[in-house]
Amino acid sequence: MSQRLYNIFFHTHTISGIIISALLYVIFFTGSIAFLRDEINAWQRNQPIEDNYFNTIDFDQALDSMAKDQQLYGRDITFSHRYFERRVTTSFTASKDTSIVDKALGRYGNYFYMDMNSFDKKNYMENYSLGEFFYRLHFFAQLNFFGRSGYLIAGLVAFFFLFAVITGVIVHWKKIISSFYVFRPKAKWKTIWTDAHVALGMIGLPYQFMFAVTGCYLIIGYTVMLPPVQEYLFENQSENIQEVMSFKEPVNIDFQGERLQNKVSLNKMVHNTLEKWPDLIIDEITINNYNDKGMYVNIAGSPGFDRSLAGNAYITYLADGAVIAEKSIDQPKGYAAGAFNILRRLHYGDFGGYGLKLIYLVLGFITCFVILSGVHIWLIARDKKNVSAYKRKFNFWLVQVYTASCLSLFPVTALSFVVMKLTHQTGGREVLYPVFFYSWLALVILFLFRRNNYFTNKTCLLLGGLLSILVPVSNGIITGNWLWIAAAKGYHQIMVVDIFWLLTALTSFAVLLKMKKRSITPTTIIN
Repeated sequence: MSQRLYNIFFHTHTISGIIISALLYVIFFTGSIAFLRDEINAWQRNQPIEDNYFNTIDFDQALDSMAKDQQLYGRDITFSHRYFERRVTTSFTASKDTSIVDKALGRYGNYFYMDMNSFDKKNYMENYSLGEFFYRLHFFAQLNFFGRSGYLIAGLVAFFFLFAVITGVIVHWKKIISSFYVFRPKAKWKTIWTDAHVALGMIGLPYQFMFAVTGCYLIIGYTVMLPPVQEYLFENQSENIQEVMSFKEPVNIDFQGERLQNKVSLNKMVHNTLEKWPDLIIDEITINNYNDKGMYVNIAGSPGFDRSLAGNAYITYLADGAVIAEKSIDQPKGYAAGAFNILRRLHYGDFGGYGLKLIYLVLGFITCFVILSGVHIWLIARDKKNVSAYKRKFNFWLVQVYTASCLSLFPVTALSFVVMKLTHQTGGREVLYPVFFYSWLALVILFLFRRNNYFTNKTCLLLGGLLSILVPVSNGIITGNWLWIAAAKGYHQIMVVDIFWLLTALTSFAVLLKMKKRSITPTTIIN
């Protein structure tokens, strides 16, 4: 490679990394926390559930509970279990019966979250949780002030991250193997940051590349579903894109306008499906034209991940129980649906149990370090006398803002867990948002005022470690499910969250004890 081409790749790698570094840090930090989304929700609500919970639900009783305050006739009703928790996403369309004129009973559709043990209903705001917050923050859903601007920002960050990963490999290619085995902890700071950046970057390279690709795909795939794009690509025929992505319903029976004489048992259909496919993990049930002679029910799911990573199956029943369409577990899947399922599974990391989640967590936090170390390499490389004073000052303050914003996420996250557990009966988004964002802002301002990286790092480790210990303590005080009690009861979801924070606290204190006061603040800038 010519020197000119090398310089182009080097500078584009550096600039693209600097532009997205703080946002990318937030994505990976919150995204790593979001790997435990379901466990966090179970921990916050004290509602652990057993495996294959959706297969055991009494759907007939759930429909009876809904019918107490809602006219269900003629509606399309969906129970979806996208997340592994006790509350199931429930939605229904407006009734197709034109004789219904009461708005409250049938004119409009709705969706909510139903606790399938108590059949209590919660709207989105009432159901908002810590797991939901961190999951949505990792693709900036909170920034959707104008349409889907937050998703657009996350998509651009994912694209530039993919670009930074590829150019980084090109830049370090000649020495990427030899540099991997080099670490000089007693050298100057630029050397330390560079060694750590290259070594840890090499360890996390497949993970980072995979997340850059899948992140771009999921954001772009979501954008393709927007009506303007559908109109351009598919001539405004949404059924075409659904068919391409294999989302099209297997059958379509019109509403008849005649009520059924006998009640249909949804539980019996689920039972018959599980008898036919015992390995099926059901995750969605759709009832079309409820209680009408044109009623049909679609039950969909997938086999366990130990059998198929991207497989899916469905079976469609008429009201009398006759099967009119099905796709078995072993039937070959379409290319588009298979590719989408595999990329989504790779991104979510939910196909290998807690072992895979642990690997994803560690690699996610390693990536956070790689991002921050790259920023400090950039700063130290530009703290030279031949660089003008105003440029060095700008670089210094830019890195201070990045460092303060990124490192303060740790104690702020632990604080949010403690507060939300202490307010678990009354706290929701109205409590979580001020606690998280205001405390984050306060810490950033404090660290910018001190402008000392040693102080920032030490304070974040100390505060984060202390608050991390308080997470399982607060859970034990509020619920009585101390770590050993949760283990004895088999509450694995709750136990995993408590263990995670205990290990995080121990790691923080271990790093704190090893820290040496070697500030990397450029004295030429602050004097």
